[in-house]
Amino acid sequence: MTFELRCKPYTLELRHRFTLANSSRTTTPTLLIELERDGIVGYGEAAMPPYLGETHASAQAFLERIELARIDAEFDAAAVLAAVDAIAPGNAAAKAAFDIALHDWLGKRSGQPHWQRLGLDPRAVPPTSFTIGIGEPDDVGARAAAAAAEFAVLKIKLGGSGDRAMIAAIRNATAIPIRVDVNQGWTDREHALREIEWLAARGVELVEQPMPATQIDDLAWLRQQSPLPIVADEAVQRLADVARAAGVYDGINIKLMKCTGLLEAHAMMTAARDRGLRIMLGCMTETSCAIAAACQLASLADWADLDGALLVANDPFEPLPFEDGRVLPTDRPGIGVAPRDNTRDVTAGSP
Repeated sequence: MTFELRCKPYTLELRHRFTLANSSRTTTPTLLIELERDGIVGYGEAAMPPYLGETHASAQAFLERIELARIDAEFDAAAVLAAVDAIAPGNAAAKAAFDIALHDWLGKRSGQPHWQRLGLDPRAVPPTSFTIGIGEPDDVGARAAAAAAEFAVLKIKLGGSGDRAMIAAIRNATAIPIRVDVNQGWTDREHALREIEWLAARGVELVEQPMPATQIDDLAWLRQQSPLPIVADEAVQRLADVARAAGVYDGINIKLMKCTGLLEAHAMMTAARDRGLRIMLGCMTETSCAIAAACQLASLADWADLDGALLVANDPFEPLPFEDGRVLPTDRPGIGVAPRDNTRDVTAGSP
C-alpha cells in the first residue's frame, strides 16, 4: 500500500489586521494536507504569508511532484525528506507541510508523541509571547493590556514611524516584559542603536532583525554596541544560515515554514547550540496543526513565539493546551492535533 496525499486550500481569517514594517494583511493563505497509509492519517500545513512568495497553487503543484509510490514500507524519514527537498529549490512551506504530516504519521504509527520519540520534556516549554502588529498607540495599548491578563510576555512589531509612541502606550497599560521585532525596518545603525537603548530602558528583552539581513557589517557592529540581544529572523531561513549568524547575532528565530519542517528545525537547534547562539522558536499565522508541530520542539528553545493559531478566527483544529502563558504539546501520538469536527477530514468541505 502506498501513501495517499490530499490537499485543501484554506484561508485563515485574522482576528486583527496584522501590520509589519513592510506589509499589512487580514488573511493568510494556508494549505492543509492529509497523508494517509495503512489507515493512519498524518496532518500537515503550509502557511504562506504573501511576502514569502508561495501560494495555494504553487504549494499543491510542488506536493503533487512527490513520488509517493517510491516510499517503501520500511522507509527512512530523513532520506525521504531529503528527496522531497531535492525536487526543487524554495517551496519551504510546502516542504514543511509534508514533513509535518510525515512526522505526525510516524508518531501515530508508533503510538508516541513526536516530543517523546525525541526524548524531550514538554514541561520545559518556555512561555510564548503574544504578538501585536504596528497600529495606533491607543489601540495597541488596549490590546496589550488585554493580552497581559493571559500572557507572560508581548512581542511588538516595530519599524514604522510611531515606534516610541506604541511602546509608551504599552508601558502606560502594563509592565509586562516586551520583545520587539523590527522586520528589517531600520536601515541606519546609529539610529538603530539609539532606538535599542531607548527600548532597553523600558523593559524590552530583545530585538529581532532590527536591520536588513544584507547589512551584515552594520548588524555585527550593532550587536557589539547593543544593550539587548539581537536575534536573526529574515537572515536565517535554513540550516546553512546558522553558521553565518554566529558573530553577527546573539540568537536566531527558527520557523518551520521557512526551514522545511521538524527535521531541519531540530538540526538547526543543535547547530545553534554548538555555536553559542540562543534559540527562538517562532511561527507564522497558522492553524493549530503547524503550531502543534512546533510545540514538539519547544522545550529546546530559550524563547517561544507560538501564538500563531491564537491570532486566527477560523482555526479548523482543536486548540492546544494553554497553561501559565505557555502553548503546550499534547500527549496524543504524532504531533497531537485533531480536527475540530472528528467526523470528517480537514481536506473535505469548504473553508
